[in-house]
This record gives sequence, C-alpha cells and structure tokens, in this order.
Amino acid sequence: MIDTAPHHLPPASAIALASALRELAATERLLLALDFDGTLAPLVDVPRGARALPAAKAALDRLERLPRTWVGYVSGRPLTSLEIVTEADEDALLIGSHGVETRLGRDGVSIDLADAEKKTMARLGEVLQGLVDGIPGAKLETKPVGFGVHYRKVPGDRGAEVVRRAREAAATVSHDLTIRDGKDIIEFSVRGAHKGEGVDRLRSYTQATGVLFAGDDVTDEDGFRVLRPAQGDVGIKVGEGQTAAQFRVADEPAIATLLGMLADAREAHVQSSTD
Repeated sequence: MIDTAPHHLPPASAIALASALRELAATERLLLALDFDGTLAPLVDVPRGARALPAAKAALDRLERLPRTWVGYVSGRPLTSLEIVTEADEDALLIGSHGVETRLGRDGVSIDLADAEKKTMARLGEVLQGLVDGIPGAKLETKPVGFGVHYRKVPGDRGAEVVRRAREAAATVSHDLTIRDGKDIIEFSVRGAHKGEGVDRLRSYTQATGVLFAGDDVTDEDGFRVLRPAQGDVGIKVGEGQTAAQFRVADEPAIATLLGMLADAREAHVQSSTD
C-alpha cells in the first residue's frame, strides 16, 4: 500500500498514484464507484445537508459527459437519501444501504421483507429507540432493512459504551443480524449485503474494464477487496485505518484533486482516440 498526502505529495507516492490514474484513464470502459460521505463530501452533523465538494462535483460532471465512462455511488445511506445528497438525475447509478438497494439508471430494485423480517425490524426499532432515548446526543436512523445508532453528538468519550449497549440491546432481539461498525455509527440489518457486492453489480452492469473505488470507512473495505489491481483497478482509502486499498489520501479535498487529474487524463485519452 502506498501513502499519499492531499497536496504536497511525497514524490515516489505521487508518481505511483498518478501513473495508476493515467493507466486507468486509458481503459476501454471506465467505472468510478465512489463512497459519498467522508470521501466526496465532508462528514456533517445533519446528514441531509451533505454535498460533494465543488471541485469533486465538477470533476465528476466532466467524467460523466465522456463516452464509455460511468460514475456510480456506493453508500451506506438509504437510496432515497443518496439520491438527494448526490443530486442524482434519472440516469444515475446508485447503490444504497451497503448494497441492499440498487438503482441502475431509471430502474430500481424493490425490497420486499418477509413477515419474519418485518417482525424483527419492528422489535429491533423498539429496543434501539429505547436505548437512544436514554443517551443524550444519540440518534436512531431508520434504514430500509435495519437501523443505525449515531453517536457523533454524544458528549464525552462514550462511543465505545454506546456501541456496547447497542449490541447488547440488539442481541435481545436476534442473533442473526448483520452488524456494521462505521464512523460514529453502528448499524443493524435484518438482511445482509456489503459494498463489494455493489461494486461488482456496477461492474457487471457497465461491463467496465477498469474500476476506481474510493472510500473512507470500515464498510468500504469490502469494496476494496473485490477490486482487481492486476487488471488496472485502483482503490483509494481516505483517511486513517488499516485498508486493502493500494493507495491512501488524507481527506476529501485530496480525492477532489485526484478526480480532476483523472478527468484530465480521460479527456486526453478520448481526444487522442478520436484524432
């Protein structure tokens, strides 16, 4: 794995990453599969207020206009929320709820919970709401197939306590839940899926010959693990933490810069192919 910083990059790391992006830009069918929060958009206290950094949005707009180039979003957000924050048009490629929900252009995938799953959801919501009500600053988010307990605003260093108590509460409902730890959130789902499945679904749909996946959270590691670096795929981890990605940058502005570089290289490749 190669570490890079967002602006003044160490020469060796900068060369390796720039070279990987140039090679990716020349692939026949290019897919960008991107996490949103903490990758394109800074983390915010009000989730619906998140938006991609202007530089990142501008680069993605340029890439989307190019032939044989697709931009998709792979997020833990519910699909309805992801549509809002990405300002998605009708043709957008969206993977929501860690791969449970999919919208490929104008088509969507419905989620029909079985009766047993609905009962588990209802009971899980009750016990987690009771927990959250007793923890100042905690918030319960309802998702299509589960719930997320947010503790970003919980005063003091109580994150580990919130996670422990949430796990204990959820265990009183079911031992078959899918549990994901994220940044200031722990999620419980009655149906399992992960971002790697979402990346694979987008790859299959677009028939991509090269994929860039970028993400900042533990849940993004599933996405990195399905990449094929030997075939030119590029994985970029944003921020700290162990990762399966080949490259690392420090923050969202760094991703915006790299997307601009990729847009430049892809435009140049397309132009040279038509000359």
